[in-house]
Amino acid sequence: MVLNTMRKGESMAEFVAFTPGVEVNGQTVLSVVEGSTIKMSALNYLAKNGIADPKPGAWYPQQAWLNAFRSIVNEVGHVILFQIGRKIPESADWPPQVNDIHGALASIDIAYHMNHRLSGQLMFDPATSAMREGIGHYDYQRINDLTATMICNNPYPCDFDTGIIVAVANKFKPDGFRVIVTHVHPDRCRKKGDDICSYTVNWHPE
Repeated sequence: MVLNTMRKGESMAEFVAFTPGVEVNGQTVLSVVEGSTIKMSALNYLAKNGIADPKPGAWYPQQAWLNAFRSIVNEVGHVILFQIGRKIPESADWPPQVNDIHGALASIDIAYHMNHRLSGQLMFDPATSAMREGIGHYDYQRINDLTATMICNNPYPCDFDTGIIVAVANKFKPDGFRVIVTHVHPDRCRKKGDDICSYTVNWHPE
């Protein structure tokens, strides 16, 4: 897969949706609650940003969800976003054919698009494999049997994406292996105003 860092017409500002009108499904939104140590506090952050009592199967504005992330960062800090990200693979819709770590990392972008929609249409259609642009990407590149690179060019926070990558890699790693996710060029990060975050994912026998 080619490592694109930007699609035409997409802005790279953190916490700002690339396209107006994009929605995210309720089960994904609820990862904020599942990843928080205090459920009511998490629900309050969502409610203050226009998402009251989220339900699986319902759809909510992506920008409202991003606003909730921004509120959490401003009041609590970035660390909790990692925990929220780790809950995403447990709650979001995921491609069913994934069966190894390379396939799982490559599928993050598909899963990302499956859980967002625009104008009532999913951003990824499993029946046709058609993907719509407008929300950025999680780009994957296989380096060797035990290493891959992920480049995140989307409006979500760095720590949130790190949590997703760590959780996916650990879920599909070979038995007896340890996963290490390293932020490449930590000084070039969306938290510091950069357009993208790049990560190296390694796994090796423990």
